[in-house]
Amino acid sequence: MPASCQLPRIIGHRGAALAAPENTLEGLREARRQGARWVEVDAKLTADGHVILLHDDLLDRTTSGQGPAAQASLTAIRALDAGAWFGPAFAGAKVPTLEETVKELLALGLNCNFEIKPCPGREQVTAERVMRELQRLWPAHGPTGTEKPLISSFAYAALKVAHQIAPEFPRAVLVEEVPEDWPALCEGVAAVALNPWHKTLTAAGTRAIKSAGYRVFSYTLNETARARELFDWGVDGVFSDAPGALIDALDG
Repeated sequence: MPASCQLPRIIGHRGAALAAPENTLEGLREARRQGARWVEVDAKLTADGHVILLHDDLLDRTTSGQGPAAQASLTAIRALDAGAWFGPAFAGAKVPTLEETVKELLALGLNCNFEIKPCPGREQVTAERVMRELQRLWPAHGPTGTEKPLISSFAYAALKVAHQIAPEFPRAVLVEEVPEDWPALCEGVAAVALNPWHKTLTAAGTRAIKSAGYRVFSYTLNETARARELFDWGVDGVFSDAPGALIDALDG
């Protein structure tokens, strides 16, 4: 396991998704204000091959637009409002590019788990564009020294491309439920961690993963009692929509 993969116990999910619109620069700023040192965001491709932050395949839920993101150009997506859906205080927020995101992360002193979130059929090209951009944009000395961002994905094909193109970035395998072949999945992309949904994770499963030498980061939970339970099992970190509340309760 690379010594550089040293995430904190509490990572802001999509920024700080309970307090600011997800996957926006405003969300990154809010996560930092709440005391987060790492955040997680979703990286996706536009129709014309630009990397943006967006979770869904469709634009409908988190922007003023409609339809598939994979069919919209960067210019069209940048014209959308990505904040008004969350609240009037965020009206006018934009869908950021990966370049804008990295610049903001560095200015805020934040490191990041970039989840490669490809639209169906775009797993390989999305991973290639994301990793090439991160290689170009992420400095040798970032917010946490020489520590690189963590790369994760549910799309295993995307993780394989990330491993081939940019092995210097640590990787985590994202799963909803820990599968029987999880050791082979982790070994296949030289992962440093397995990131399961907290509702399917068990104490025994955590012990097995940790015993094999992998770290465990679980998503997405906002309840202090549940976070404390997972930490008691040996989970290394959790992704939270309300990072500040968990930091105050557990790390304060």
